[in-house]
Amino acid sequence: MAEKKFEKAMERLEEIVQNLEGSDLPLEDALKAFEEGMKLAKFCSLKLEETEKKVTLLIEESAGSHTQVPFETEEEQDDE
Repeated sequence: MAEKKFEKAMERLEEIVQNLEGSDLPLEDALKAFEEGMKLAKFCSLKLEETEKKVTLLIEESAGSHTQVPFETEEEQDDE
């Protein structure tokens, strides 16, 4: 269920960004859209952090004990 909410939030955030970039919204409407976008961005960021922590905790060493290994994104891997 959380994935669906995350996906819907990301879709809506993309719509908001496109609307803010591509149209001449009245200032008040643009501000409302921006506020909604900031809330969605925060929600998505928190969900990604939660997921990253879960992935980190699920990585097992060969001995069977759990260890924390930092989760690297593709972007971070490209920087190395």
